[in-house]
Amino acid sequence: MISTRRSLIAAATAALAFSVVSPVMAQEAQPAPAEEQMPEGKILEDIALGNADAPVTIVEYASFTCSHCAAFHEENWPKLKAEYIETGKVKFIQRDVYFDAVGLWAGILARCGGDSKYYAVSDLLFDDQKTWLNAKSGDEIAANLRKVGAKAGMTPEQMDACWADKQQVANLVATFQKNATADKIEGTPTFIIAGETVQNQPWDDMKKIIDAKIAEAEKK
Repeated sequence: MISTRRSLIAAATAALAFSVVSPVMAQEAQPAPAEEQMPEGKILEDIALGNADAPVTIVEYASFTCSHCAAFHEENWPKLKAEYIETGKVKFIQRDVYFDAVGLWAGILARCGGDSKYYAVSDLLFDDQKTWLNAKSGDEIAANLRKVGAKAGMTPEQMDACWADKQQVANLVATFQKNATADKIEGTPTFIIAGETVQNQPWDDMKKIIDAKIAEAEKK
């Protein structure tokens, strides 16, 4: 999905404003309050995957509602994981982007099982994106997200508690806004490879960039 940085931040602000219409409320068909006072968000630490001392760090900005992100996850993520992350060459960090309230719902779900389950839930959300997003209402999306959470071993009560946690909602949006602004993110997926901003591209081209960054790091 392509967007401007200004509209990205505006989208996140809107997502926070309307996040009170949570999957819990959607399924119960309850209207959101006219105004909802949200707590001040705290910046969350990245959840890293791979060798902490890897020569190169790759950060991916991704949205769970972005079809291009899902395509990357299907086509290139297995290669990146097998060839670079699992071999200790790359430390990987995914940073969620919230274009809308639904993307935020999914982001909350991804964090609901704790840091240790984040990437497993993220995998499910991208793998099943076409299925859970294929809905005609917020109520249907809520039900679909619950199915994803159930696959990850979460209980309905656990998911309800996560979606109702206003402090965590504020934390997630504040973290996204800070990171996306600092890295000048204008769309998803966008990658920061060893400090260089790289747009989504064919695997062979991205692989050349990664290999060059690793070779450069190993010379130091």
